[in-house]
Amino acid sequence: MSATRHRARGAALILVLWLVALLAALIGAFAMTSQTEYMQGRTLGSSLVAGQAARAGLEYAATRVSHPDPRVQWLPDGRAYPWAFAGAQVEVRIIDESGKLDLNASEAATLSALMRVTGAEPEQADIVAAAIVDWRDADDLTQPMGGAEDPQYAAAGLPWGAKDAPFETVGEVEQVLGMTPALYAALAPHLTIHSGLPIPDARFASGEVLAAMGIDAAPVLAQRERPPQPGEPSFVGAGSGTYSIDSRARLRDGRESVLRAVVRLGPSGVPGSAFTVLRWEEGASPR
Repeated sequence: MSATRHRARGAALILVLWLVALLAALIGAFAMTSQTEYMQGRTLGSSLVAGQAARAGLEYAATRVSHPDPRVQWLPDGRAYPWAFAGAQVEVRIIDESGKLDLNASEAATLSALMRVTGAEPEQADIVAAAIVDWRDADDLTQPMGGAEDPQYAAAGLPWGAKDAPFETVGEVEQVLGMTPALYAALAPHLTIHSGLPIPDARFASGEVLAAMGIDAAPVLAQRERPPQPGEPSFVGAGSGTYSIDSRARLRDGRESVLRAVVRLGPSGVPGSAFTVLRWEEGASPR
């Protein structure tokens, strides 16, 4: 009887120890799950805050770029404007779309010059620039510099041909024969479909566009790095009203959010909005 009681007590002790171990594992799993959910919630919250700070930067830039007082106006020539908002550090850059090359209006020679400035080989630049013109024109004749109409797309094994109509987005140029991802990435920040100008406005052009126009970019860019001086010409009323705005917000914990948009100032039909969104791209980066 004594041995039986000892065995029963030993079995009960083992059972208790297993129950304790199981409870410890459950508590540990619950704690780990709670910690994971806490970190996910914190990350989501930080991303939301950073995104809203970047959105605030864009909204604020839209009011400053159109301000009638040149002392507080932000100029749409790509210079950086720092701004503090709700504990976030925001950097905003504004570029008037008239300072970019319009895909539907620029000549092939200007497009080719921009490609060379951004690193393309001369032959590649000439061919792709001509293909851009062939894409948008209504005829089926290739350009003197080369270009591409339907037969050239078919020979390349592509299921589409030249559009023979204007570009509707900047991204559409990726479909042009000869355009590569690397070339597009280098060109896209300097292209537009919103100005309608054959030659960009040098006052708002980037260094790459200035160089493509044959202008020494260094002194122009250096001039933009300092605040406007009294008596200098103001850009008030001189812009096109359509702007690319790059707003970057950084929180104290290092989390960042980037918002890039093309907007046209003026009534949009949306209550409370002072501009119409033509393109919108946003994202967050971890700390």
